[in-house]
Amino acid sequence: MLTLKKASFSHHWRINHQIHAKELRVLDSSGKQIGIMTREEALKKALEANADLIEIAPNANPPVAKIEDFGKFKYKEEKKIKKAKKGVKKGDTKEIRFTPFIGDADFETRIKRIDEFFKEGNKVRINVRFSNKQMGSKQFGYEIVKRVINSLNGRANLDMEPKFLGRSLIAVISPNNKSKKQSENAKTESEKVSI
Repeated sequence: MLTLKKASFSHHWRINHQIHAKELRVLDSSGKQIGIMTREEALKKALEANADLIEIAPNANPPVAKIEDFGKFKYKEEKKIKKAKKGVKKGDTKEIRFTPFIGDADFETRIKRIDEFFKEGNKVRINVRFSNKQMGSKQFGYEIVKRVINSLNGRANLDMEPKFLGRSLIAVISPNNKSKKQSENAKTESEKVSI
């Protein structure tokens, strides 16, 4: 004779005899509704299916329970949570350092790096660092920030106006939504061509 499994540890869900509701809306393992029944009838159905009765919506009226192996159910739920977390990209703020009198090659290298950060969905803090001798030439720092934004050809939004913090002129830029969509569209177009 089959016996219902005891719950080892249910983090979010009540299973089997832990369920308190007297009446439940019961679903099968594929999510198809079986019907509304008493807790005892639902437990009997779960026993016949050699599965567990899992309360998945305790606040519904009546509460909703699913007949499924708890191990499989828990695995699927954890997979859904991981997938949801993976889809949510947390953009960081990266920093790129410049000097007020930076050479053209170094400047272009830093612009390419900013583009890479933008593709990853990150914001970029522009840090124009001045030496003691250069502090008398602050206008060159503002020109560097302006040059960076112009070099990005409308792909950047200025989130924080340039301001001095100590010996550094700081500004924050973020990727323009239009540029993100254009790069995604270009990527899908290149994928189509390669197929």
